[in-house]
Amino acid sequence: MAQKDQLDQETISCSICLDLLKDPVTTTCGHSYCMSCIKGFWDGEDQRKIYSCPQCREAFTPRPVLKKNTMLAALVEQLKKTGLQAAPADHCYAGPEDVACDVCTGRKLKAFKSCLVCLASYCENHLQSHYESPTFKKHKLVEPSKKLQENICSRHDKLMEIFCHTDQQIICYLCSVDDHKGHDTVSAAAERTERQRELEVSRLNIQQRIQHREKDVKLLQQEVKAISLSADKAVEDSEKIFTQLIRLQKRSSDVKQQIRSQQETEVSRVKELQEKLQQEITQLKRKDAELKQLSHTEDHNQFLHNYPSVSQLSEPTDSSSINIRPLRYFEDVKAAVSELRDLLQDILRDKWTNISLTGTEVDVLLSEPEPKTRAGFLKYSREITLDPNTAHANLLLSDGNRKVEWTGLQSYSRHTDRFTDYYQVLNRESLTGRCYWEVEWRGERVCVSVAYKNISRSGNKSIFGFNDRSWSLWCYPNSYVFNFNNNKTAVSGPVSSRVGVYLDHRAGILSFYSVSETLTLLHRVQTTFTQPLYAGLYVYVGSTAELCKVK
Repeated sequence: MAQKDQLDQETISCSICLDLLKDPVTTTCGHSYCMSCIKGFWDGEDQRKIYSCPQCREAFTPRPVLKKNTMLAALVEQLKKTGLQAAPADHCYAGPEDVACDVCTGRKLKAFKSCLVCLASYCENHLQSHYESPTFKKHKLVEPSKKLQENICSRHDKLMEIFCHTDQQIICYLCSVDDHKGHDTVSAAAERTERQRELEVSRLNIQQRIQHREKDVKLLQQEVKAISLSADKAVEDSEKIFTQLIRLQKRSSDVKQQIRSQQETEVSRVKELQEKLQQEITQLKRKDAELKQLSHTEDHNQFLHNYPSVSQLSEPTDSSSINIRPLRYFEDVKAAVSELRDLLQDILRDKWTNISLTGTEVDVLLSEPEPKTRAGFLKYSREITLDPNTAHANLLLSDGNRKVEWTGLQSYSRHTDRFTDYYQVLNRESLTGRCYWEVEWRGERVCVSVAYKNISRSGNKSIFGFNDRSWSLWCYPNSYVFNFNNNKTAVSGPVSSRVGVYLDHRAGILSFYSVSETLTLLHRVQTTFTQPLYAGLYVYVGSTAELCKVK
């Protein structure tokens, strides 16, 4: 029953005002309208003296004389008594921001489509003739637009559907044989197709830039975290050292303040760049959305009109300053404090030898000899981790960045600290003072090394032990070889799967030990270290090495 009522309402509704017929009249083609609606429609055609049906477009000459359709009028009155209305819902009417139907009279409905041939916009009901009548079969329907008149040539009053490459503008066909005669011209549709390809390339460009910028933002977030972690570690290590310097204890707060001040400066710098990159990402996403919307524009002229301004991209933010460094931002502070402690130790040793001191204060500061037992070495044990930013692209780090093995190409990001030619990696934390660590190894060949940070990252000079910036013990299944500055020394001693390394940076002592049930010295170096050192590992194909947790 509801469907029947709906059908009846549509049957006796005016296709111009879309309301129930008022004083219904019927044209000779059989369509019915409100008398005031059809009169108003024909009043607009008086100048041409040709009158047409708004639905089927049948033309009448002269203007027909209209008479009230009494049968329809009675039917309308009957339906009115039932309380039924044919008016559409409020949300169907056009608001200030909407494109209104050009045929509706009174309160206009929202346009459903615009016609580039008629240069008019139609609601869904008034659009039916474009679907049903062969007359409108070749008309081009697009999404509702308020700018249809921009498609008309102001000089010739013709539809502009040609694009002039010579003058980079849209013209009509009369322009092409007049002012633009002999110019390089194509159809607007063909030019749209070409520009659409360019648009898609631009969108791909933008999306790639967004991905790169988002990756940069993540790197900066990691750098902020790295700065904070390094600062926390530096404060912790500095406090430990200052505890040993009993008479200079109050200097601890000064160092902490220096570290925190530097931390604030570094974090501020990184966050400022991070904010710029985030703003650029937002702008790129907005530009991508504009290009996406433009790519869906069906009106070629509107597309070509808007394309030059929308396709312009802003200059990218300079991200050359993004350089994620390992967690060593404040190691120089710790190294300076350590150097101060070592200097005081030298003073105590050299100047106060003949002074009898009681208590334990001086004993803490004086250097101790190299331990003789593993238990003695373990007092200086350091839990160190490997730095992924230095690892060769074929090395896989695992177990909290303590284990390394050759597995094939990894998806590491580019970094200036990375070894590029040989399967090597350095640890993250700098090594000063007295340190001890152990390496468990398996396979055909592993190198246990210490090196300065500024060791080369490529070429033969980057191999541990083949330069004057690294000292290395090469471990084979049946032998050892010590290398420094490309000078090889055969090392005798029991081969085991674990090697211990003892470093006294201030004293310039570096010792390698074979660790099994007993501790056996393999090789000792006595030199002068001029920079902080880093533990290094070289792992041959099929081999593994792990920095052990020792107790």
